Amino acid sequence: MTTNFDAATYKPPHYFKENEVPGMTDFLNTVKFTKDNLVPVIVQDMDTGDILMQAFADRAAINETLQTKLATFYSRSRQGRWCKGETSGHFIEVNRVFLDCDRDSLIYLSKPIGPACHTGSKTCYFEEVLIDSGSSPSDPPRVSQERVKKSDVHAPLTTLYALEKTIRDRKQALEDETAGRSSPVPGAKPSWTAKLLGKPTLLCKKIREEASELCETLEKKEGADRAASEFSDLIYHAMVLLSLQGVEFGKVLGILRKRFAQSGIEERAKRAPKAGDDPSKNE
Repeated sequence: MTTNFDAATYKPPHYFKENEVPGMTDFLNTVKFTKDNLVPVIVQDMDTGDILMQAFADRAAINETLQTKLATFYSRSRQGRWCKGETSGHFIEVNRVFLDCDRDSLIYLSKPIGPACHTGSKTCYFEEVLIDSGSSPSDPPRVSQERVKKSDVHAPLTTLYALEKTIRDRKQALEDETAGRSSPVPGAKPSWTAKLLGKPTLLCKKIREEASELCETLEKKEGADRAASEFSDLIYHAMVLLSLQGVEFGKVLGILRKRFAQSGIEERAKRAPKAGDDPSKNE
């Protein structure tokens, strides 16, 4: 939607008034708005799980969001309607809307079109609050803040994305050393990730080994813990391969989500055959 976006000519999509939509008023009446008639909204990336931003919505904004599937809020600073992206083209496409157990906050499960933060970062959350232990048990802890300007440097990362970042950092360090831009750190421990990145044949061999060992956990009834361990090994090595090919993990999750509503058998049947494929193996 951001391609050749022109805010001057953009026209919001049509939507109906609250009282024209069956069930809309009944739903909005159950939401516990503040005394200012607002409710906090958390925007979450539907694929990565990233918390992108937090804003407020009134009845009109929720009504519009549910119909247009574009994240719309009430801006307290502007004192009015605010559809994210109408000036920048960085819209947020809302896939699903969730109401919490107390009915006083919402989640917009979404797909961002461009950065969510006005700073140009993908998320508004990139300043971590740290608490350090005192120098002795009798000393109080100390709270500090990590102030950074870009979320790609210090954004909160879930486990797989933290792993992806570690692999990416190893790859960059290896490239810098190879190009002579940096020297190995004296006394540093050897990196298995760096070794795999530098030896694609070894990497592919390990992936095949780990896949075989995962299958053996089922065939030999080795149990859930063993299966989880072998799957962890397989994921790690597969993510090193993705990094080597420049594929972001978010792209994989996006492909998986698109397949949710499609039969796996139908999806496989539509794939273009590879040279040497035996169709009978897909049966």
